[in-house]
Amino acid sequence: MIFDTHLHLNDEKLINNLDIYIKDALQKGVTRFLCVGWDLESSAKAIEIAHKYDCVYAAVAVMPTEWKQYNNESIARLEEFLSDSKVVAIGEIGLDYYWEKTDEVKAIQRKMFIEQLQLANKHDLPITVHCRDAYQDCLDIVKKFHVKRKSVMHCYSGSYEMAKEFIKENFVLGFGGTLTYKNSKTVQNTFDNIGIENIVFETDAPYLAPQEFRGKTNIPEYICSTVLYAANRKNLDISTLENTVFEASVKIFSRENW
Repeated sequence: MIFDTHLHLNDEKLINNLDIYIKDALQKGVTRFLCVGWDLESSAKAIEIAHKYDCVYAAVAVMPTEWKQYNNESIARLEEFLSDSKVVAIGEIGLDYYWEKTDEVKAIQRKMFIEQLQLANKHDLPITVHCRDAYQDCLDIVKKFHVKRKSVMHCYSGSYEMAKEFIKENFVLGFGGTLTYKNSKTVQNTFDNIGIENIVFETDAPYLAPQEFRGKTNIPEYICSTVLYAANRKNLDISTLENTVFEASVKIFSRENW
């Protein structure tokens, strides 16, 4: 069994064909999905989708690139979402300095990250962290504010040395299609040097399809290609890898309804 711990079924590229995508993935052994929001609207849509499909759960948040939408009401709105039993995480939150270079915007993103992290701690929920060109600042924040629940560094692309620091801070690392790319030497080095107890699998669909399908819209069933690549890279029996990571993923994103 496989748990896709980060995808966007609420994205316009996928939302009109969910019955097909979920059915095809289930037939290939992908049995649970975490549909992740990036702003309030997409978070509400993630919850709606989670209620339509028993195998789908939701994460809610305002991600750093959506900083213009974040205001004094955002935390209150997110907290309302948390009363829904299908919401199992706060995410995706974090920092993204790739597009935004000004100190003012970086400060806003840090504020967003801290406030949403604190909301997760208040409600005993894990977080899923989006980090791009900002690993040191992300690490500094989680060291200062600490996540209560084991959480996920989504689409991890930092160094192995940095990975060890995040693992110390109660994180596992999310690996998806980028692991399979020929030029992803840093990602592969990190993956090779950490134990499978510190990883989860994800697609980030409809983005970042694995090498086998690169250039296509990423869909849920493509996670199987990543998991097979990972098993071969670790020289592990695929069922052993699948079961170990699946059980860890369920434990991370568990709520009473599970």
